[in-house]
Amino acid sequence: MHDSLPAEPLSHGLKQRHLTMLGLGGVIGAGLFVGSGAGIAVAGPGIVVSYLIAGAIAMLVMRMLGEMSSAMPASGSFSVHAERALGRWAGFSVGWLYWFLLVVVLAVEATGAAKIANGWAPGVPQWAWVLVFMVVFTGANLAAVKNFGEFEFWFAALKIFAIVTFLALGLLAIFGVLPDTSAVGLSNLTGQGGFLPAGWSGVVSGVLAVIFAFGGLEVVTIAAAESDDPARAVGRAVRSAVWRILFFYVGSMLVIVTLLPWTSMKPGQGPYVAVLDSIGIPAAGQIMNIVVFVALLSALNANLYGSSRMIFSLAERSEAPKGLLKVSGGGVPRRAVLASVAFGFVSVLLNLKWPDSVFLYMLNAVGAVLLFVWALIALSQLRLRRRIEREAPETLSLKMWAFPYLTWAALAAMAAVLVLMLFDDSARPQVLWSAGATTVVLLVAGVRELRTRRV
Repeated sequence: MHDSLPAEPLSHGLKQRHLTMLGLGGVIGAGLFVGSGAGIAVAGPGIVVSYLIAGAIAMLVMRMLGEMSSAMPASGSFSVHAERALGRWAGFSVGWLYWFLLVVVLAVEATGAAKIANGWAPGVPQWAWVLVFMVVFTGANLAAVKNFGEFEFWFAALKIFAIVTFLALGLLAIFGVLPDTSAVGLSNLTGQGGFLPAGWSGVVSGVLAVIFAFGGLEVVTIAAAESDDPARAVGRAVRSAVWRILFFYVGSMLVIVTLLPWTSMKPGQGPYVAVLDSIGIPAAGQIMNIVVFVALLSALNANLYGSSRMIFSLAERSEAPKGLLKVSGGGVPRRAVLASVAFGFVSVLLNLKWPDSVFLYMLNAVGAVLLFVWALIALSQLRLRRRIEREAPETLSLKMWAFPYLTWAALAAMAAVLVLMLFDDSARPQVLWSAGATTVVLLVAGVRELRTRRV
């Protein structure tokens, strides 16, 4: 294509297995293991439908991303695509918003992991655990990219093993094959108010509760630029990720609401722990604590990686300080890693010191940003697909399904979720604060655009 970017100066140390596991593991986090309880509380068994809807939106976004990234791999992924499709303002805005999102969420993950570690070793204060995690993962990200890939590979493998084991045990319990269990039938799906105890409004509330758990899928398209054959690697990773993730998420929810009455879910107790307890797995709580701990550290590692590559890509396009472009002999953008870690440390300190004030505002400011990022991905794909078909049709190795209809459908679904969040008392602050943060970034982008036109 006529506006192709120069070759990436980054290393090509990621293998196909790293990318496939990153695509699968990047999205399996604490949001699934712990946060899904909130969704079950509002939707009952209808949470299965909520996950199907949220998962379908995420799958469509991933397919669009896969199409663009296999045709034009770049470490800035959707930020680069947005710039090509919609202009510099779009690339600048989506890149900085996503970077901000990752470094704020990173603080939640570091603090969550530290709380679990503090429970195991109360003598070590929470802040010390945070320091240990940040130093370890900074070291891993400053070293060769294949070290990051190996970390993520084994983290993701453990999470996937945990979910597959959970699904297997759950199915055996449902059919009464396990000792001391009898077949449960469908009574939990149809009792306690039926399959949709809160009606379709409950399903919608469930979508609002779970859709953000799918954030993190995007990192695989950022990482693809550092593999041997980016176009092929990203296509394969996206294809395998979307179907398996839907299977893990929807399958898990189906097992949970079939085995246990949805009204028995206790606030604060993860539904996975409740199921393992009910089928008599000893030390279920501790087992899930270990899995959640690994999930949090894995997400921390992936977010550090994703944020450093995003800010490096912004610097490449003169949208961030040029000083961040320094690359080590092993092809690692060390200054970009340190810049992301530095802000990550600030976020963690704010979270430890003011979790209910300053940090809460920051968290709200990125609450709905993921939807804005996804919307820009869809708009970029609408524009770029036509251009790629015209200029380089041979690069379209992975195509968006039913283009352009499903792209428009995904955009409409995202708009609907944002509107529904505005009418939801608990979600409204997130939309308003995120809209504020987005407006600030768009204004900065607009001012930069005007300045360059004057020059």
